[in-house]
Amino acid sequence: MFVASRMTPDPVTITPATTVADASELMRTHKFRRLPVVADKKIVGIVTDRDLMEVSPSPATTLSIFELNYLLAKMQVKDIMTKNVVTIGVGATVEEAALVMYNNRIGGLPVVDDSGQVAGLITETDIFKCFVDIMGLPGGKTRLTIDVTDKVGVISDIAAVFTVLDVNIGSMATYTLPDGRYELVIRTDAADLDELLKRLAAKGYPVSHVVKIGS
Repeated sequence: MFVASRMTPDPVTITPATTVADASELMRTHKFRRLPVVADKKIVGIVTDRDLMEVSPSPATTLSIFELNYLLAKMQVKDIMTKNVVTIGVGATVEEAALVMYNNRIGGLPVVDDSGQVAGLITETDIFKCFVDIMGLPGGKTRLTIDVTDKVGVISDIAAVFTVLDVNIGSMATYTLPDGRYELVIRTDAADLDELLKRLAAKGYPVSHVVKIGS
């Protein structure tokens, strides 16, 4: 799945000369958490709600409301924006975007095209929704957890049991546990779970956990 199919296309952008007050109003009105800053059609920075909070007056300030409004009206986005913006290309996969956000500890990425122009914005919420959709959770699946050994043929052995019973596998994923063991998670809509679990155990793959997730 590619970033282009999950991003918010043509996001609202601001310029370096946009005032902090105007940027704050945009975020408040539209419930944005970040705004790409663009100059000459290229991204030059990004402003987040955290940046705006840091320059907002604290209750302990001795300035009057008039002085505060004057300062915020004069302060421009270029004074507070992050200039070294982490971006991702429009042709990247969702997995790549998730890894970039994870490694950089950020909640969103401007998506740029080949010319460096902002084509969209992808956020942690988009990634979460993608994860939920890929796993088929809204449709209501039964989740089976199997402790497995990392060896050739494991997936083939397990898939053969499902094939014999004419049971569909909705999704499959493997995880490495802290102790080095492997966990295989399968989501299925099997009607006869008892028979499925019995046959998996007979093959040497006992199911350690079963739960239905979704509607």
